[in-house]
Amino acid sequence: MDVTVTNMIKKFGNRLGVLACVLVLALAGNGVASAKSTGSTTLTSDSIKDKQNQISQAEKEKKNLQNNLTDLEKVKKQLESEKKSLKNYVAQLDGNLAKIEQNIAELKSKISEKEEEIKTTQTELDAALAKEENQRVSMISRIRLMYEQKESSVVDMLLKAESFGDFLNRAQYMECVMSYDMQMWEEYQENRMLIELCKQELEVEKEILEQAKADVEVEQRNLEDLIEQKNRDIAGYEWDISNKEEAIKEYQDLIKQQDEEIAALEAAIAEEKRKILESSGSVLTYDGGVFKFPLASYTRISDDYGTRIHPILNIEQFHNGVDFAAPKGTAIYAAYDGKVVSAAYSASMGNYVMIDHGDSLYTIYMHASALYVEKGAIVVRGETIAAVGSTGRSTGNHLHFSVRKNGEYTSPWNYLKN
Repeated sequence: MDVTVTNMIKKFGNRLGVLACVLVLALAGNGVASAKSTGSTTLTSDSIKDKQNQISQAEKEKKNLQNNLTDLEKVKKQLESEKKSLKNYVAQLDGNLAKIEQNIAELKSKISEKEEEIKTTQTELDAALAKEENQRVSMISRIRLMYEQKESSVVDMLLKAESFGDFLNRAQYMECVMSYDMQMWEEYQENRMLIELCKQELEVEKEILEQAKADVEVEQRNLEDLIEQKNRDIAGYEWDISNKEEAIKEYQDLIKQQDEEIAALEAAIAEEKRKILESSGSVLTYDGGVFKFPLASYTRISDDYGTRIHPILNIEQFHNGVDFAAPKGTAIYAAYDGKVVSAAYSASMGNYVMIDHGDSLYTIYMHASALYVEKGAIVVRGETIAAVGSTGRSTGNHLHFSVRKNGEYTSPWNYLKN
């Protein structure tokens, strides 16, 4: 027999035998993770690369989570230096509370995001496992067929060639069969690698999810700790007999500062309206309608409008609004249509909103935990503008609701529907 023909027969016979052995080993659970033996390029596929990048990114997320937690002891040390000035202390503490609340919100968002990613990864893993089972069944059938025909069938097929041209055609056919078998094996290897990466990613994502949930609990405790400290320190400051005169003076200065701040806003608005009138533009006007109650569902009055004796300082005090006690986060509504002239933070008022309703009529909403509107916004009666909180000079969650008419405070009950 021609030497070339003999070598080709040996080549095909050997490759069939080797391939069958490799497939048997794979199905027995060996050699699955090694793609080096075939010189395969499947490990550079986009799906494998993407999954490896996702795992790397997830590992970074896991490390960053712990680093972003609030260092409560460090925060308390920083606050200690501000205690000489209650105004500065409250402003600093409220800033820290806002950062912790933002961190909690980001962590909760991370939890929702990670839960969705886990679902996606689980779907990918299920699909890869289903594909593996199909590949397994297909390869078992192929191996069974190969061993039923035995390697001699390859030799017989080549020897039965009627001419050298026929022999080459048969050889080319066998080459295609071999290529197909090798491709099946490479795809099987790649899918197995993808399965392992999906399992690895799933494990990291679940660890991140659990870490984020634990971090939310830690930050929630930090938040509660600081709020408790704020309430304790403000009350302690006001109860301190030695500081009573200073506390009274500071309290009076605080009220004066609030009034001046609000009066300045009113003056600026009046000037703006004058310019609009001069240019023949329209201005806001109050049509006399009844105000909407400014809270979603809580109506308990913790401090009413009018002159009273301050419960701690024991001095006569004019309370320029109505305090409505309500849980933190309760929606605060715009009492009437108008334009937001201020949505800012003040050490005394905390987060507050001031609305111009026209005809020198204004409403003010103090101590909010969050503001949902900005200066210049047009709001309508009943629109949610903020959320109840305890920012500024406050020792409990409530809404301080004030009404001003012609530069003076007036009873909110004149405009609210009882």
